[in-house]
Amino acid sequence: MLACELALAGVETLVLEKLPQRVQQVKGGAIQPRTAELLEMRGLLEPMLRRATPRDPVGGHFATLPVPLDCTPWRTRHPFPIVIPQWEIEEVLEERATAGGARVLRGTAVSGVESDAGGVTATADGLRVRAHHLVACDGGHSTVRALLGLPFPGRSGTHRAVLADIRLSAVSPLVPRQIGHISTLTRQVGGYWAMLVPLGGDQYRFTFGHADQTDITRDTPVTHEEITAALQAVYGEETALGAVENSSRFGDATRQLEHYRVGRVLFAGDAAHIHPPLGGQGLNLGIQDAFNLGWKLAAAVQDRAPSGLLDSYHAERHPVGAQVLHHTSAQRVLATPNPGEDVAALRDIVIDLLRLPDTNRHLAGLMSGLSLRYELPGDHPLTGQRIPDVDLVTPVGRTRLSALFGSGQAVLLDLAGVVPDDLRLPARVDLVRATCADDLGAAVLLFRPDGYLCWASEQPDARAETLLATIADSLTTTDGATCPSSP
Repeated sequence: MLACELALAGVETLVLEKLPQRVQQVKGGAIQPRTAELLEMRGLLEPMLRRATPRDPVGGHFATLPVPLDCTPWRTRHPFPIVIPQWEIEEVLEERATAGGARVLRGTAVSGVESDAGGVTATADGLRVRAHHLVACDGGHSTVRALLGLPFPGRSGTHRAVLADIRLSAVSPLVPRQIGHISTLTRQVGGYWAMLVPLGGDQYRFTFGHADQTDITRDTPVTHEEITAALQAVYGEETALGAVENSSRFGDATRQLEHYRVGRVLFAGDAAHIHPPLGGQGLNLGIQDAFNLGWKLAAAVQDRAPSGLLDSYHAERHPVGAQVLHHTSAQRVLATPNPGEDVAALRDIVIDLLRLPDTNRHLAGLMSGLSLRYELPGDHPLTGQRIPDVDLVTPVGRTRLSALFGSGQAVLLDLAGVVPDDLRLPARVDLVRATCADDLGAAVLLFRPDGYLCWASEQPDARAETLLATIADSLTTTDGATCPSSP
């Protein structure tokens, strides 16, 4: 995703990938509503929808509890998670990135990183690459993080589980036939907890763990016998394993880097934060890290950024990651496979709360990313928020707000015809004049390249020079902390 954003801005970008070829494992398999909105802004959602696995139109979940989260109050065109294997998401993104000029070197494992005031040098399988910046997107066991000797504070996991892409040669009535709410896909029997997701035909994504397997390490091989035992214990002896496409183990550790930027090196995705895999958060959090960083890093590389703009990446995204770690830790308690009486009572209370519209809306916004708001300078109540993807009418025809961001530039949206024709805009700001049937709360709105509103005015008689100064300040001011919220 980051390579897509940098290439879109015209930045020479090289991806060093240690894997010789893409691993066709489902892994992160859900695109949350806010991520879907961001991908649509760049024209990347449609090719993913064509690859998506059909599912029931039902909301996401909190801690696997049996009450769907309702995202419709957040006015999104994508209220339901989209099921698509991670490797297919990667394929779409790589195709776009390379089409834009980025290069991908596979089978190239980074073994050294040297950073100085002028740039950074990476060593990978005998290759030495010199660049302005290096971004470590190399996962929870980040090589770059280890090479720099950076602490990764947090807590170790207490549970191990297996994730396997399998084929079934026979199924019992207990095996789900279609993808519905997660609570319909999970079962707990005989010390096992399991989730079986149908992917079409005889293909399934099987996730399971056992209360007596906490001493198994991450590197312990997953055997056919282990998968068969879990399948038949949970779904009956008539359920038969046909083949295992791939398998791996994962845990529920919770850790986060103290700083997402260390000189010329930055961190994104699981290299910056890991957490229990509940609610489809990891993949989405990483993509949104890249969306936030891309336009800022491009401005820094192209000498367009004021001092401090790149630091706002950490200032804005670290609190978001911290809150995901916080609520996945809470979900970990509620979703424990073998709850005692106290946790069972707590689950009952939270289920009742989830049935209340205000509680459901709050958690739906939190889990989907739709409620994220950055604390940006400015006194307009909309500043820092996403704006729903409304319909617009421009001088050249009908369009939608999301369609204005295909170039990856900032957008100044004039809904009242008050921006003078001769106004000289800062570089990489597109002026769009339009009308809108929805009340967006302002006559003129300025959006950052990542789609978040950074300035708005309800004054239709704003003077041109004041407007210009405000635009420049809004795109460069980096003061203030940021945090996700549910206004």
